[in-house]
Amino acid sequence: MRDAYLIGAGQSPYGAFPDESYRSLFRTAFEAAVESVPNGLETDDVDEAFVGTLGVGGRQLGLPGPAVTEHVGLDGVPCTRVENACAASGFAVRQAVQAVKSGMADVVLAGGFEIMTDTSSDATKYWLGVSGETEWERLSGTTFSGVYAQMASAHMDAYGTTREQLSHVAVKNHANGAKNPHAQLGFECSLEDAQSAPVVADPLNLYHCCPTSDGAACALIVSEDVVDDYTDEPIRVAGVGAGSDTVGLFQRDSYTGVPASQRAAEAAYEMAEIEPGAVDFAEVHDCFAIAELLAYEDLGFCEKGDAGEFVESGATRLEGELPVNTSGGLKSKGHPIGATGAGQVVEAFKQLSGTAGDRQLENPTRGLTHNVGGSGGAAVVHVFEKETEVNA
Repeated sequence: MRDAYLIGAGQSPYGAFPDESYRSLFRTAFEAAVESVPNGLETDDVDEAFVGTLGVGGRQLGLPGPAVTEHVGLDGVPCTRVENACAASGFAVRQAVQAVKSGMADVVLAGGFEIMTDTSSDATKYWLGVSGETEWERLSGTTFSGVYAQMASAHMDAYGTTREQLSHVAVKNHANGAKNPHAQLGFECSLEDAQSAPVVADPLNLYHCCPTSDGAACALIVSEDVVDDYTDEPIRVAGVGAGSDTVGLFQRDSYTGVPASQRAAEAAYEMAEIEPGAVDFAEVHDCFAIAELLAYEDLGFCEKGDAGEFVESGATRLEGELPVNTSGGLKSKGHPIGATGAGQVVEAFKQLSGTAGDRQLENPTRGLTHNVGGSGGAAVVHVFEKETEVNA
């Protein structure tokens, strides 16, 4: 199979934008992605598109993909809508990589969008809830914060993880998000702030939960046959892995890990021919603070049960040995469901191309993105590698 490369990526700001539509936000992301391609790209170059969205609020449930690609000038380009809850556009990126590797396309757009702030809180909770197990969890009153609270409680009981360690996730990600002009909650918070916030679902409080967001993100994936036309500094998609699991948390044997993430990571590492220690930075799915801690363990960044101590040690800060969520993560940057996975790829592209501004890491070579749907019903992991004279 041919190698696939990431040549550009861009996003809209994340937040609440009553004067924007899902089409206008997608246009902002698409134009930013095109502008980021070092040697330029024409819309006529795009062979295919994959667009992720849940369709919060019920807007354009049928054919939302063509609705946005037509709006940005990709008339006639085959477009497929991808839905895997919060992992929708992460899987859209995977589909783009598959299309390129298979030889069916040379230039593929992968993106996503969501509008989440123009409905009532009750309606938004409904649309969030449809990605959980409906028959037994949602209809009995369980919310996503409630599900992740159960995971947090289980991890605390099993390994001694503390509320303070959960709060360290929020402090770190807000510090990073304050350096990101696209972040929805682009402000710093103190450990005291993060510990004293109102309880949402014990043991999770407000600072342990990501916001609901409007936004869009796009990535451009090309084949090895054409990559030299677009960039002199290629970023290879070194590894891709995906996994699925039961949609309902209650159906699983353990609440202290996400098997879909573990399967996805194993497959991505195997394809990339690396171990977890070879990763220079990661964007992980921190919809709740406990989700980031579980990701550390599921992705092999630390031993099982050590995630709380790992974040508390400072290892995952910008200046740490393994920076995690340099963008601010879902917690600070925001979580427009359909755009989140592609938005993680935007940060990977910025870091590897040296365009991440005040949060830029020192010469990273390899980055990982980790996108989860629901409470772990689906997960996808990508490993991106900057090619150098040594590893080219």
